[in-house]
Amino acid sequence: MSITEIKSKTLDWLDERTGWRMATDLLDHKVVPQHAGTAWYYFGGITLFLIGVQLFTGVLLLLYYRPTVAEAFDSVRFIMTRVEFGWLIRSIHSWSANLLILSAFIHMFSVAFTRSYQRPRELTWLSGIVLLGLMLGFGFSGYLLPWNMISYFATKVGTDVAGTMPVAGPTLARFLRGGEDVGAATLTRFFDFHVMILPLLTFALIGVHLLLVQKNGMHTPSGIPPSKLAHMKFFPNFFLRELMVWYGVLAVLGTLAAMFPWELGEKADPFASAPAGIRPEWYFLAQFYTLKLIPSHVWIFEGELLGLLGFGALAAVWVLLPFWGTRANGEPRTRLTAGVGIFLICYLITFTYLGYVK
Repeated sequence: MSITEIKSKTLDWLDERTGWRMATDLLDHKVVPQHAGTAWYYFGGITLFLIGVQLFTGVLLLLYYRPTVAEAFDSVRFIMTRVEFGWLIRSIHSWSANLLILSAFIHMFSVAFTRSYQRPRELTWLSGIVLLGLMLGFGFSGYLLPWNMISYFATKVGTDVAGTMPVAGPTLARFLRGGEDVGAATLTRFFDFHVMILPLLTFALIGVHLLLVQKNGMHTPSGIPPSKLAHMKFFPNFFLRELMVWYGVLAVLGTLAAMFPWELGEKADPFASAPAGIRPEWYFLAQFYTLKLIPSHVWIFEGELLGLLGFGALAAVWVLLPFWGTRANGEPRTRLTAGVGIFLICYLITFTYLGYVK
């Protein structure tokens, strides 16, 4: 039997399988709208690409990392000083975590401003918001794993803030710490969250999110007449363009990791004083600085409690954007939603900057 006949029979066999037929139909018929905001579509792919980078580099780091108080710091130092290119892998992992969260935020706001959350994409928006929350969970849990001074005291501050939540706060703080204070149980628990629980939840939700995107299609701006709207085939046209964007992101990531290696710092000492100017990573900094500005007591209420309630109310408004951002007749509340989005961006940028310089 010739190679051509073998190839023909293989393709015929695959074509009889529903999954293969669905995949080929998807690639043949999936299109991407072309308009002024098409570039924003790439940030969803960038976020997915950086998740892949996190997975690959994380698995390499797991070959040497030891999640115990006695060995965690030394194992990371061994990776950075003794393992060939270990310092680069760790720097790529740390930088890609930050770029991943930045890309996810940009993707979220682009969806909001292009009104891609409208019916029938409400569940797509909600699943994306939960994915962003999981990305923040990765950042919070992974920050402690090197077990250095900064990460130890930042985690202590973060769990203290969680403990001030009404009703469930103390229980939540004990659950996160594995006890009354940050220690060996906390490190083990955060390691389990970071490498097992959060990845399982994330991969399952990514599948749901992508299925919803495929089912509902990509959003087309309502102001463009159908006769003037062009489309691009997803494969190979848009896919190849996105692949080039990924190469660009990889170049930026490699440059940052090589020129600005991620520092390890000093080993955590629970009995030492907290380092001066202790603060969380940038994606929690706006909230952290806001809580610092609130007085310890406002009338009869605790300041931190009021701040957390305010953050919760703002988060609820943003999560429910598809429901209040659209009128009963299906028309978007353009000015209101844009105003809330601009306010949120200005707040995050301003207070993050102030948190760094103050």
